[in-house]
Amino acid sequence: MKKKLLFMALLLGNIAANAQTVKNENLIQYVKPIIGTQRMGHTYPGATVPFGMVQLSPETDTASYVLDGKYNPDVYKYCAGYQYDDKTIVGFSHTHFSGTGHADLGDILVMPTTGKLQLNPGTADKPLSGYRSAFSHQNEVSEANYYKVQLDDHHITAELTTTTRVGVHQYTFPKADDAHIIVDMMANLYNYPGKNVWTYLRVVNDSTVVGFRETSGWARTRKQYFAMSFSKPFNSHGFKSYDGKSVYRGFWGKFNANKNFPEMAGREIKAWFDFKTEEGEKIKLKVALSPVSMDGALANMKAEAPGWDFNQIKAAGQQQWETELHKIVIQSPSVAEKQNFYTAMYHAMINPTIYMDVDGNYKGLDQNVHQAKGFTNYTTFSLWDTYRALHPLFNIIDPKRNTDMINSMLMHYDQSPEHMLPVWSNSGNENWCMSGYHSVAVIADAIVKGNVDFDVNKALDACVATARHRDYEGIGEYMDKGYIPDERSGVSVSSTLEYAYDDWAIAQLAKKLNRDDIYQEFIKRSQNYKNVYDPKVGFMRPKLADGTFRKNFDALTTINQGFIEGNSWNYTLFAPQDPKGLIELMGGNKRVVRYLDSLFTMQLPDKFFAETEDITRDGIIGNYVHGNEPSHHVAYLYNWTDKPWKTQERIRMILKKMYGTAPDGLGGNDDTGQMSAWYIFSTIGFYPVAPGSDEYSIGSPAINNAVIKLDNGKTFTINVKNQSDKNVYIQKMTLNGQPLTGLTIKHSDITNGGELVFYMGSSHK
Repeated sequence: MKKKLLFMALLLGNIAANAQTVKNENLIQYVKPIIGTQRMGHTYPGATVPFGMVQLSPETDTASYVLDGKYNPDVYKYCAGYQYDDKTIVGFSHTHFSGTGHADLGDILVMPTTGKLQLNPGTADKPLSGYRSAFSHQNEVSEANYYKVQLDDHHITAELTTTTRVGVHQYTFPKADDAHIIVDMMANLYNYPGKNVWTYLRVVNDSTVVGFRETSGWARTRKQYFAMSFSKPFNSHGFKSYDGKSVYRGFWGKFNANKNFPEMAGREIKAWFDFKTEEGEKIKLKVALSPVSMDGALANMKAEAPGWDFNQIKAAGQQQWETELHKIVIQSPSVAEKQNFYTAMYHAMINPTIYMDVDGNYKGLDQNVHQAKGFTNYTTFSLWDTYRALHPLFNIIDPKRNTDMINSMLMHYDQSPEHMLPVWSNSGNENWCMSGYHSVAVIADAIVKGNVDFDVNKALDACVATARHRDYEGIGEYMDKGYIPDERSGVSVSSTLEYAYDDWAIAQLAKKLNRDDIYQEFIKRSQNYKNVYDPKVGFMRPKLADGTFRKNFDALTTINQGFIEGNSWNYTLFAPQDPKGLIELMGGNKRVVRYLDSLFTMQLPDKFFAETEDITRDGIIGNYVHGNEPSHHVAYLYNWTDKPWKTQERIRMILKKMYGTAPDGLGGNDDTGQMSAWYIFSTIGFYPVAPGSDEYSIGSPAINNAVIKLDNGKTFTINVKNQSDKNVYIQKMTLNGQPLTGLTIKHSDITNGGELVFYMGSSHK
């Protein structure tokens, strides 16, 4: 008996010790920011804190948007500024999008150099012809909130870290009488003549510079204010304007503004700051951003980075990441699995980004300065992507932050001249990119799940006003006819399908708030997806204004077929709000199972890939396009057929094929966290097929254990018995010790805390 008790004590002690090890494990070690930095990923390997306003990262080259008077396809490769296969670095800029298929930003490019001052970046094949430098991945370190690289041509070691609003550089120089730090205000991502509207720099003293830049790009009216502080006074400085000839330049010719002058203004400006350095001397640079003013940038710097301890700032930022990463702690025998999972967590917590000064001031869509009262203001809403899984993930692991994001959307609505919720917004601008009005899905999902810190009826009114905006993207015709005519829009079918889903989300919100008139209107509209289904061919298809279907139609083609970022094969399955109705519409269970099987196994012709710049064969399984988001729910649709085990099989296949630890480890653009959020949900065993519902669809967990830390102090634990690469099929499930017989769990099952146990096996029978 004593031996038995001793054994039990030792066993319990070991369990407690293992639990403590897991709890205290340094999860940041598994984050690999380099994942997804190749063409299909468009992520960046630099430094940022969770949801930070600063994303400080290297640029490996520049490409003009226009080449020989036409669009230059190579510019697409530099959406995030960094290409892993490039051999040179042109500098380090402070703003980036993570994993988008379009670009902007790239503000305030900084480059340290030695030797003859060169203000042109030069070319990749002749790096010494400009200020760029060769580098090697062997001398490159990329971690959460830390980046380090050796600039070989200048013999300088560059290190980067950040706070929320401040980028911190540390450059280790060789002995040099001609060391420089270049600030290139002309550099942009997606650059073209005229993108810079105006630039201003002012030298406050021998170690402080302030300024701003206004650009007209994806965000049409964007002003980026900044303050820059050097740890060592510069010996001299200079400016150069590349504006060219102007009809009127005023009377500034009285001054020699190029050398040691206190200010410079113009459209195209570069600046430089000169130093003498000893061998191994470190010069540090802090660059604070503000959406409001130069004084706001100085205040942000004073509040967040008052000193010069680089390692302390780095450690504080990395601790922020540890806190965020520990919101889901997984156990897996595979280091690669942990790297994929925590890199996905990292990517999911970069965007949306904070957009306000430390005092709460920010610039709104009306170009006025506003005060965020009682919430943190956010921007970078890539909602066509992120409503699907990223915001539902926040509703579980970070509900307060998600309500702040919704408050930001409601302020956007108040300030919008068009009186609409955001579609794709950034930096106090609406970019109008992609289709649908998916803010409504984010808002409905939060309210239905009880995550509320805003005026819910005001939110519903904003959703309804947006969905009734007749002159936006065919909404008027959609309301009148129940579909968008092919003549009206080149993406008529996909927009009809997306509007129908969003309308269902509005209906769920109205139902929750007992607004029956709104519910009846929008639940009826949610069935409009059926109006673009052609039963004769078995696909969603463009319909003309007279009610007939377009004659020329190819279900595999992505161009000029009525769809955005997808073909009819994939979009025909887009009715996540009504899987049962869709299955019936498509001919029933057997036909849909065959359809889904074909989607995953067919071979696409080469011409398909010639039509798209954002998807290659690496982002596709058969004809299933995981690299573009409209298909992200598709593998879960088997759960509504008599073959639910195929969902489990497909999910595990997608996890293996679409995600890896190499630089090309993403099967498509991460799209500000959506690809990663899909991975997180699917890895732990369930997925929000229809945000706006309080249910999650069961998949196939790919880890041994996961503990979700909830903000109410509770935990939700997922235990997986007999998990392996072969044991992908669920034999049985229990929830809090009771059998779980369905294929869904509710949001309240998670937030109430408890334990979900999967028992896995190698057979689905």
